[in-house]
Amino acid sequence: MPLPRVDDDRGSLSFIEAGDDVPFQIRRVYYVTGVPAGAQRGGHAHANNERLIVAVAGSVRITVDNGIIRVTYALDRSDLGLYIPSLTWCELHDFSATAVCLVLSSQHYDASDYISDYDEFVSKVRRCR
Repeated sequence: MPLPRVDDDRGSLSFIEAGDDVPFQIRRVYYVTGVPAGAQRGGHAHANNERLIVAVAGSVRITVDNGIIRVTYALDRSDLGLYIPSLTWCELHDFSATAVCLVLSSQHYDASDYISDYDEFVSKVRRCR
Protein backbone atom coordinates (compact mmCIF):
# COMPACT_ATOMS: atom_id res chain seq x y z
CA MET A 1 0.00 0.00 0.00
CA PRO A 2 1.40 3.41 -0.88
CA LEU A 3 2.12 5.73 2.02
CA PRO A 4 1.96 9.52 1.90
CA ARG A 5 5.18 11.16 0.69
CA VAL A 6 6.15 14.80 0.36
CA ASP A 7 9.14 15.65 -1.84
CA ASP A 8 11.00 18.93 -2.07
CA ASP A 9 14.57 20.14 -2.58
CA ARG A 10 15.44 19.00 0.96
CA GLY A 11 14.48 15.36 0.31
CA SER A 12 11.44 13.20 0.97
CA LEU A 13 9.25 12.91 4.03
CA SER A 14 6.95 9.91 4.42
CA PHE A 15 4.48 9.55 7.24
CA ILE A 16 1.84 7.24 8.65
CA GLU A 17 -1.14 8.62 10.51
CA ALA A 18 -3.26 6.39 12.71
CA GLY A 19 -6.82 6.21 11.44
CA ASP A 20 -5.90 7.43 7.96
CA ASP A 21 -3.00 5.33 6.62
CA VAL A 22 -3.32 2.21 8.78
CA PRO A 23 -6.49 0.07 8.86
CA PHE A 24 -6.18 -0.56 12.63
CA GLN A 25 -5.41 1.22 15.89
CA ILE A 26 -1.63 1.15 16.45
CA ARG A 27 -0.78 -0.41 19.80
CA ARG A 28 2.87 -1.36 19.27
CA VAL A 29 5.76 -0.20 17.09
CA TYR A 30 8.99 -2.12 16.65
CA TYR A 31 11.76 -2.44 14.10
CA VAL A 32 14.10 -5.15 12.85
CA THR A 33 17.74 -4.37 11.98
CA GLY A 34 21.06 -6.13 11.55
CA VAL A 35 19.66 -9.33 10.04
CA PRO A 36 22.62 -11.47 8.89
CA ALA A 37 22.86 -12.49 5.22
CA GLY A 38 20.69 -15.53 4.55
CA ALA A 39 18.74 -15.25 7.81
CA GLN A 40 14.96 -15.15 7.94
CA ARG A 41 12.51 -13.57 10.37
CA GLY A 42 8.85 -14.29 10.95
CA GLY A 43 7.82 -17.80 10.02
CA HIS A 44 4.55 -17.49 11.91
CA ALA A 45 1.04 -16.08 11.82
CA HIS A 46 -1.00 -14.24 14.41
CA ALA A 47 -4.49 -15.27 15.45
CA ASN A 48 -5.65 -11.68 16.02
CA ASN A 49 -2.81 -9.23 15.46
CA GLU A 50 -2.63 -7.13 12.28
CA ARG A 51 0.59 -5.50 11.08
CA LEU A 52 1.88 -2.97 8.60
CA ILE A 53 5.51 -3.49 7.58
CA VAL A 54 7.64 -0.75 6.01
CA ALA A 55 11.27 -1.05 4.89
CA VAL A 56 12.34 2.42 6.01
CA ALA A 57 15.89 1.67 4.81
CA GLY A 58 17.31 -0.99 2.51
CA SER A 59 15.11 -3.79 1.26
CA VAL A 60 13.44 -7.02 2.30
CA ARG A 61 11.27 -9.65 0.62
CA ILE A 62 8.15 -10.78 2.44
CA THR A 63 6.26 -13.96 1.66
CA VAL A 64 2.65 -14.06 2.85
CA ASP A 65 0.33 -17.03 2.82
CA ASN A 66 -3.39 -17.10 3.65
CA GLY A 67 -3.56 -20.90 3.72
CA ILE A 68 -4.45 -21.09 0.02
CA ILE A 69 -2.32 -18.58 -1.88
CA ARG A 70 1.38 -17.78 -1.25
CA VAL A 71 2.78 -14.49 -2.64
CA THR A 72 6.16 -12.78 -2.23
CA TYR A 73 6.50 -8.98 -2.20
CA ALA A 74 9.62 -6.83 -2.34
CA LEU A 75 9.72 -3.82 -0.06
CA ASP A 76 12.44 -1.44 -1.19
CA ARG A 77 10.91 2.03 -0.80
CA SER A 78 10.14 3.83 2.44
CA ASP A 79 6.81 5.06 1.07
CA LEU A 80 5.40 1.54 0.61
CA GLY A 81 3.91 -0.61 3.32
CA LEU A 82 2.67 -4.18 3.33
CA TYR A 83 -0.49 -4.82 5.33
CA ILE A 84 -0.54 -8.24 7.00
CA PRO A 85 -4.02 -9.18 8.29
CA SER A 86 -4.49 -11.63 11.14
CA LEU A 87 -4.38 -15.31 10.20
CA THR A 88 -1.74 -14.68 7.54
CA TRP A 89 1.53 -16.64 7.57
CA CYS A 90 4.46 -14.26 7.10
CA GLU A 91 8.15 -14.85 6.33
CA LEU A 92 10.71 -12.03 5.97
CA HIS A 93 13.84 -12.90 3.98
CA ASP A 94 16.51 -11.55 1.62
CA PHE A 95 17.29 -8.57 3.84
CA SER A 96 19.78 -6.10 2.41
CA ALA A 97 22.71 -5.26 4.67
CA THR A 98 21.18 -1.85 5.47
CA ALA A 99 17.59 -3.04 5.97
CA VAL A 100 15.51 -1.45 8.70
CA CYS A 101 11.97 -2.86 8.85
CA LEU A 102 9.46 -0.85 10.82
CA VAL A 103 6.41 -2.79 12.04
CA LEU A 104 3.19 -1.21 13.25
CA SER A 105 1.07 -3.65 15.20
CA SER A 106 -2.58 -3.69 16.27
CA GLN A 107 -1.80 -5.42 19.57
CA HIS A 108 0.73 -5.38 22.34
CA TYR A 109 3.09 -8.37 22.39
CA ASP A 110 1.20 -11.54 23.34
CA ALA A 111 3.01 -14.86 22.95
CA SER A 112 -0.31 -16.73 22.95
CA ASP A 113 -1.36 -14.93 19.72
CA TYR A 114 1.50 -16.53 17.72
CA ILE A 115 0.87 -19.56 15.50
CA SER A 116 4.35 -20.96 14.80
CA ASP A 117 3.44 -24.35 13.33
CA TYR A 118 2.40 -24.12 9.66
CA ASP A 119 0.09 -27.17 9.78
CA GLU A 120 -1.67 -25.74 12.84
CA PHE A 121 -2.03 -22.44 10.96
CA VAL A 122 -3.64 -24.10 7.92
CA SER A 123 -5.98 -26.06 10.17
CA LYS A 124 -7.04 -22.91 12.02
CA VAL A 125 -7.63 -21.03 8.74
CA ARG A 126 -9.83 -23.84 7.43
CA ARG A 127 -11.89 -23.84 10.66
CA CYS A 128 -12.44 -20.08 10.36
CA ARG A 129 -13.76 -20.19 6.77
